[in-house]
Amino acid sequence: MKSFCALFLILSLGVWGIAHGQTDVLTQVSTIDALMTGVYDGEKTLGWLREKGDFGHGTFNTLDGEMVVLDGQVYRVTAAGTVERPPMETKTPFASVTFFEPDRNLPLEPGIDFQRFVQKVGSLLPSPNIFYAMKITGTFRTVKARSVPAQKKPYRPLSEVVKTQPVFELKNVQGTIVGFWCPPYVKGINVPGYHLHFLTADRKAGGHVLDFNVEKATLEIDDTRELSLVLPSDSAFDQADLTVDREKELKAVEK
Repeated sequence: MKSFCALFLILSLGVWGIAHGQTDVLTQVSTIDALMTGVYDGEKTLGWLREKGDFGHGTFNTLDGEMVVLDGQVYRVTAAGTVERPPMETKTPFASVTFFEPDRNLPLEPGIDFQRFVQKVGSLLPSPNIFYAMKITGTFRTVKARSVPAQKKPYRPLSEVVKTQPVFELKNVQGTIVGFWCPPYVKGINVPGYHLHFLTADRKAGGHVLDFNVEKATLEIDDTRELSLVLPSDSAFDQADLTVDREKELKAVEK
């Protein structure tokens, strides 16, 4: 039996995605609900992941930090707030990547925070039914970010882990926000709405974005019409209870 079984969900919303080959595919390892329940050990390596995209985010086995994939390089933001380059043999239990090729861009005015960003960008997206990769590059007055420490078995649910998460208040930093907007119908599979991670320009800090305030930045958006979902074939995933509605838990985890 193969170590993973691949389930390809081809969202047939037109021939545009097909014409662009594999560059406009969002490749995802496992599901957000599996991660929420405590499925923290995956089998896909970072080397494999990097073949599927040069842009994205996720986490690492045992939930050991926040992942940022930018310009083809994979970074780990540790629970101590430092950034390192993990070996390509490192494995991930949950990640989303694509090859970033922006379809549009726009400047973000000074003072825009996460809440205003959601309001502004939501009205600009051409459809609420497809995926979008988003990159915000520039200078930020503040970025509030978090990471998570490596866990030990028996694993606690993610909603319990984040109750003691380390939070970093970064001020007057240059860097890049990396993330995705996913449509509401993928609830349980990925994070509906915005899911953003941050990495400073000097590659010394970052994490899962809780809030931010822009000084001067540019938003780039890459429309993505295909989803390739790769599901684990191990017993932890097979036996996980994925029938529970975890919407409230997810909102707490994301904030």
